Order: sequence, then C-alpha cells, then structure tokens
Amino acid sequence: MAEELKKTEIKKKKTEEKSEVVSVDKKETEVGTEAKIENATEKIDMKSAKGGSASGGKKKKKLRRQVLKGQAHIQCTYNNTLLTFSDMSGKVLAWASAGSLGFKGAKKATPYAATQIVNAASEKVEKYGLREIEVYVKGVGSGREASIRALMNNDFEIMLIKDITPIPHNGCRPRKPRRV
Repeated sequence: MAEELKKTEIKKKKTEEKSEVVSVDKKETEVGTEAKIENATEKIDMKSAKGGSASGGKKKKKLRRQVLKGQAHIQCTYNNTLLTFSDMSGKVLAWASAGSLGFKGAKKATPYAATQIVNAASEKVEKYGLREIEVYVKGVGSGREASIRALMNNDFEIMLIKDITPIPHNGCRPRKPRRV
C-alpha cells in the first residue's frame, strides 16, 4: 500500500511538472506574440514617419490639373479612327479609338464610329475642364468631318482646324495599285 501511495504521489508530481511546463510554454508564446505585435506596430509607425502609406496614416489628395486649352489629334485611316486629347505641350489627357469602343471590321471607319469616339473621349476629358481646343486632322478616312462636327456638338470651342496629312513630294515610290 505504501508503494501505491508513493506511485500516486510520483504521478501527481509528474503531472504537476507537466502542467507547469505547459503553462510556461503558454506564457512564452504569449510573450512572443506580444513582441511580434509590438515590432509590427513599430514598423508601421516607421513607415508613416517616412511618408509611406500605412493603415491609419493620412492619404495624400490626388491633385487634378486644370487644362483650359488643349489639342485634339484625329487620325482617320481607311480601317480605323483614333482621337487623342492633349494639353498644349503634347501630354496626353485622354484617347479613344473605334476598336476600343467595340467596333469591329469595316464599322471602325464609319462616321458614326467617329462620333462615338468623340463622345467617349470628351467624357474622359471633362475632369480636366478642357474647353478650347485646336484640332489636327490626319488621314483620308470617312470619319474626318463627322469627328469635327461631334467636337463642336460636345461644347468645345474650336480655335483652329489644321490638316496634317503627310503628302509625298515625289520622294518614295508609291505602293502598287490595289486590285479589287
């Protein structure tokens, strides 16, 4: 019987030691996670001090520049029509093409597609406050006049219309005529 008591006491001691070890391990892990959390908050504070974006930091306001005068470059080919709005120095503000609006094949070069292109690009340019434009037309497609008319209908004040279609002065040999 005395042996049994000794065995039970030994078992109790072993379980107590195990429970102490477990509790010590829990404390260590808790302390470890607290240290990790502190390190993470220090890193976030360092980022916000350097100007980086972190949760809780101030976000910079995106400045929109106002462009009152600009240029509209229209390129009309036999296959497509492209429109690019830029400021007076040539930095692109917005662009649109018949292909980007979902027109396919021969419909890309139609006057209707040209009016839709102008409408789409003028919506993109509204945020800049563009009012006065100089229009530069390039190419011999069917959307030339339609796109200029659509620009007038979209409340743009047209200051200049210039044709910049490249014309050869008998420099290069022309392509062979197309057989239809």
